[in-house]
Amino acid sequence: MNTAYTLTATDTLEEVDPAAWQAMAQDNPFVSYGYLRLLQDTGCVHPRHGWYAQYLLLHDGDTLVGAAPCFFKTHSWGEFVFDQGWAQVFAQHGLDYYPKILIASPFTPVQGPRLLAVNAPARQALAQGLRQFCEQSQASSVHTLFALQEDLQALQHAGFMVREGVQFHWKNAGYDSTDSFLSQLSQDKRKKIRQDSKYVAAAGITYRWLEGEQLQPAHLTFFYTCYINTYAAHHSQPYVTESFFQQAHAQGVLHCVLVLAERDGQPVACALNVRAGDTLYGRYWGTTEFARGLHFETCYMQSIAYCIAHGLQVFEGGAQGEHKMARGLLPVTTYSAHYVADARFAHAIADFLERETAAVDDYVEQLQAVSPFKAAGLKLI
Repeated sequence: MNTAYTLTATDTLEEVDPAAWQAMAQDNPFVSYGYLRLLQDTGCVHPRHGWYAQYLLLHDGDTLVGAAPCFFKTHSWGEFVFDQGWAQVFAQHGLDYYPKILIASPFTPVQGPRLLAVNAPARQALAQGLRQFCEQSQASSVHTLFALQEDLQALQHAGFMVREGVQFHWKNAGYDSTDSFLSQLSQDKRKKIRQDSKYVAAAGITYRWLEGEQLQPAHLTFFYTCYINTYAAHHSQPYVTESFFQQAHAQGVLHCVLVLAERDGQPVACALNVRAGDTLYGRYWGTTEFARGLHFETCYMQSIAYCIAHGLQVFEGGAQGEHKMARGLLPVTTYSAHYVADARFAHAIADFLERETAAVDDYVEQLQAVSPFKAAGLKLI
């Protein structure tokens, strides 16, 4: 790392200039100063949950020129890039995989900047500094999740290995209505979507999109009940507190858009999305009852309709789920970068990633061959 730079770590953002951090965050809400600080202030990111914040700060003299949302982790939950198998191999050889270092937006499988920097040299210095930080702290490894290409290039230059994943995103091809979008789908997909919508309507369920002043604390309290129900159905605990959601909306940390399903004016289900730039990010869903077609209508079709109505270009449907293709979401390759300090394990993981990457590329190619659209020309990669 250039000797003109100094790299330090802090367990809180309190002493960091919000404007300096925000200037490097590229308007991505999930690495914004307010988002990261609120996660910590509301107890979502906390040592008792296995998240030890160590935000990295790169200075050139007294000027902040780089930063990274960095956490020591004692588990692999809340990440959406699965490395539990790597941890098991470490354990089988009598070695500790945890703590490991994570560079990510907590609980958020959304691509975005991870090495926040004012220029390319500062970004490269951060990437090199991550290796030094790992070795000095005696962590097993560093994992940078859902990174952008400019970060990946710097990390690869610093000796990190790249891993691929797949998500499903919807792209607005200039649709002027939901019907114009549906008209581009194959007949069987279009029929299924319309059937689901009819089932939901027959159950007496209608929808409202709530944001800004329309979105009240009571709505978010209902959302949180649904959010808890979703985790309970999967026998797990939620990561994020109601206080975080309430404050994120009230303080404008996130531009929340709540898709609210109601019957006779009473809420029955909802999906909480986040709007930023020309993108709507699908984040959380839940319901208090079962109705046929309710999940797909609430999570996907209403969100797509919102994007069309508001001229947004992309709807990101969250982690995994090839079933989303039936609603017009197409496969997108995502990337993470990994540095493993032990050369023996690094070699083995590199071999695994080479084989996994070939499999992921083949999987994406197969998915693109069965596009839900009548015309095969619309693809996301």
